[in-house]
Amino acid sequence: MMFNRNRLPGESHSYAADASGFIRGIWTKPFVMFSCIMLVKIYLTWFVIFEGGWTWKPLVTDIFSVWVLFCLIEWFASKRKLALYMSVNLLVTTVFFAAIMYYKYYGVIVTYHALMQVNQVAEVKDSVFSLVDPQYLLIFIDIIVLSVWFFAGRMARERRKRIARKTQGRFTGAAFVLLITICFVNVWPHRASMNELNQAAGMGLLNYEAYTIIADRQDAAVPLESITPEVIRELKGVQPSVAPELWGAAQGKNVIIIQLEAFQAFLLGLELEGREVTPRMNQLLSEGHYFPTFYQQVGQGNTSDAEFVVNTSFYIPPRGAASQIYGDKELPSMPKLLREHGYFSATFHTNDVAFWNRDEMYKAIGFDRYYDQPFFGDEDIISFGSSDEVLYAKTAGELQRLSEEGKPFYAHVIALTAHHPFEIPSHKVRIGLPEDYEGTFLGDYMIAQNYADYALGLFVDELKANGLWENSLIVIYGDHLGLPMYSLDDKDGQLLHDILGRKYDYSDMLNIPLILSIPGVEGHRTLNQPGGQSDIMPTVANLLGISLKDRIYFGQDLINQSSNLLPQRYYLPSGSFINDKLIFMPGSGYEDGTIHAIGDHTVTESDVTEEQYARALELARLSDSYIRQLPEHK
Repeated sequence: MMFNRNRLPGESHSYAADASGFIRGIWTKPFVMFSCIMLVKIYLTWFVIFEGGWTWKPLVTDIFSVWVLFCLIEWFASKRKLALYMSVNLLVTTVFFAAIMYYKYYGVIVTYHALMQVNQVAEVKDSVFSLVDPQYLLIFIDIIVLSVWFFAGRMARERRKRIARKTQGRFTGAAFVLLITICFVNVWPHRASMNELNQAAGMGLLNYEAYTIIADRQDAAVPLESITPEVIRELKGVQPSVAPELWGAAQGKNVIIIQLEAFQAFLLGLELEGREVTPRMNQLLSEGHYFPTFYQQVGQGNTSDAEFVVNTSFYIPPRGAASQIYGDKELPSMPKLLREHGYFSATFHTNDVAFWNRDEMYKAIGFDRYYDQPFFGDEDIISFGSSDEVLYAKTAGELQRLSEEGKPFYAHVIALTAHHPFEIPSHKVRIGLPEDYEGTFLGDYMIAQNYADYALGLFVDELKANGLWENSLIVIYGDHLGLPMYSLDDKDGQLLHDILGRKYDYSDMLNIPLILSIPGVEGHRTLNQPGGQSDIMPTVANLLGISLKDRIYFGQDLINQSSNLLPQRYYLPSGSFINDKLIFMPGSGYEDGTIHAIGDHTVTESDVTEEQYARALELARLSDSYIRQLPEHK
């Protein structure tokens, strides 16, 4: 017979009584009050992000994650429990609020990679504040009320403990194990889902956030000898041209690549009450090579991601900004390629080079020099940098100086003024808006892009005046979308419908312009083959007559290929891709994916195959694996 040595003779004990007492005690503690508060916030967040009706799903996903945290408080904290509950409440509420705001603009679930970039908020505070919808701030109202109550001393002291600490600890520990098990059960079935939004809905938002941290591991590296140009071309479904068109058409010429901030292709040719929104871009389009089905391939880094993709012809990382994840690597790149052929390379950006870790990324890419805020100064500041007028004026002068040194140069010029929230000083507004557009997000966007177009025109005029235009290959493209589908209100949506003649969709949102001005090649030409930012480097190499044989890159020469396969990430679920006719977006996998036609194409299920889906995934995997195995730069 077993005896409990800690119990006095004759003393009775009941585990059932312990459990009953523990449960009664829990209901008299902050556990229940904060559970109710959290449940309300969970449902509010769920309805905003997942846009569904009433469902029991949050009851079996997120609330258990919250209870795990509450059990830790009950288990380890003997004092100041209320303060800890309030701290957890604030932490979880902040995560929910960030998830709502992030989704409403980007259409994706925020992860810790984005939350870790909070130090960048001060630089883009105007953009961040413009995203804050006051109604969503109500999610913090209970914290304000409870804080006032708590710090005013009106909160009643904890009632005397009804259960011995030993008993409470035992049952809290059991509850903790049970809750962890439930969370695991919620996560495990959805871990292989390719669609991050579906994954978060299945796991629960808090479980998903925890999962992205725990599961942020790298897949097994693909041996470098298995990543070859031949393998990549086979996955893309292309073959090298025997006699490529326009090979060497711009041989020995300067290269000037201009990246336009948040510029989308639907603006080209658009008129408002008889006035062109982008007259200078329209003129350039009419005189050069234009690619109407060209798409962004950026992620969390947006502008800096575009710089990375254009200069390397690699894809963005699965999570995080390329400048942060790959900034320490010795990257194969366009500046390094052109250096082998006698070029000097430089990049021009009016903000501080440390923003988005560009100082490290530029080392990784191998620019010979960067020009940032100290060069451009504090003249004519708009948002967080000197205006595009200042950018182009000072850049033109420096390019003239470089040209006098007797060697060709590659200049990557990053425009900035037309940045979200698209607030242009009144004295720089150059176009009037129809009454329907006044005070709308779309109207502000058009005013900003009209100014950006004007400033670009000044740059073009200066390049022509100093003789650089005819001696340079000019590439102009947009860096990323400016009008996310998810953040448009009904009025903006209707105005876009009126412009396009149909509902604004993914193909419109991701579509950015690409225009080439090739020295010695006259006349307008429209090339309808689809392309992305990873295709710019191989297209430029063809025009310069520079071979990419035996080099690893994931784009293709757009002038000599008629089809394409473009893997997409971030703004679309992982596993998404664009082909010649459509955009494919997976659900949990291929079988429950969705098809979105590009433009006026009529598409059927036969226009997309699981084999294309597998090839797109493999292309992204090979890009990731190759970059991870590169050495770090010095």
